[in-house]
Amino acid sequence: MQARLAAEAAAIQTHLTSVLDPFGTGPVAEGMRYATRGGKRIRGFLVMESARLHDVAESAAIWPATAIEALHAYSLVHDDLPAMDDDDLRRGQPTVHVKWDEATAILVGDALQSLAFELVAHPDCGPAAVRADLALSLARAAGGQGMVLGQALDIAAETATTPLTLDEITTLQAGKTGALIQWSATAGARMANADSRPLGTYARALGLAFQIQDDVIDVTGDAASAGKAVGKDAAAGKATFVSLLGLEGARARAASLVDEACDALSCYAARADALRDLARFVISRQS
Repeated sequence: MQARLAAEAAAIQTHLTSVLDPFGTGPVAEGMRYATRGGKRIRGFLVMESARLHDVAESAAIWPATAIEALHAYSLVHDDLPAMDDDDLRRGQPTVHVKWDEATAILVGDALQSLAFELVAHPDCGPAAVRADLALSLARAAGGQGMVLGQALDIAAETATTPLTLDEITTLQAGKTGALIQWSATAGARMANADSRPLGTYARALGLAFQIQDDVIDVTGDAASAGKAVGKDAAAGKATFVSLLGLEGARARAASLVDEACDALSCYAARADALRDLARFVISRQS
């Protein structure tokens, strides 16, 4: 799985490099390149694999795959800011606001968000109706009904007088983490005008399993392996899947969600084995 992820990550990186080349130099352009380097590219992988399931050409799928990675990078740049999670380390490197400054980091995030929509609107992505659908659905997944809503709920939870319940954490993470994962997994079906419901069911379970593993890593991992600070949730007294379910309970819940995700792909038979392998990888990773 890791070799396949690495191959897709390399292809996405090559495409990102080419689309960012015309941006020239300067702190914002350099910050965009810096923020989009590295990472497992799981969201981009989901786009590419869902496109293959529906016989969408790689030359078309690479545009939304690159778009989701640009948008994800924007979310990380802003999430790392002092006003948000206040992190100094991301992917084993100084965060953008540490390497440059806060104003540059805000602009880098803004520019990457805009780039994402530029990429899904590119003519090589497909017919106009497909591009419009991808852009509309991405806006909804990224905005005040999706990722941004999840982030807002997360910030509010930090000052809440009582810890979140399991249902409340699940709702929060369905936006903060799950919305972009769901968009990624269903992008190929959208491009082919096919039924996206099986992939949507897969992605909802996958996104939650992904977040549970993040909570596990925050408790059991180390900064060197994770590439970011760990132990912050416990130090802040935040409710997490681990704090509510216990470490083994959280792991068991993640494993059950992976089974749900894999079962949702039964209509694709062996063609979806790469997506099944990804689901299993998600709960075994240490970063």
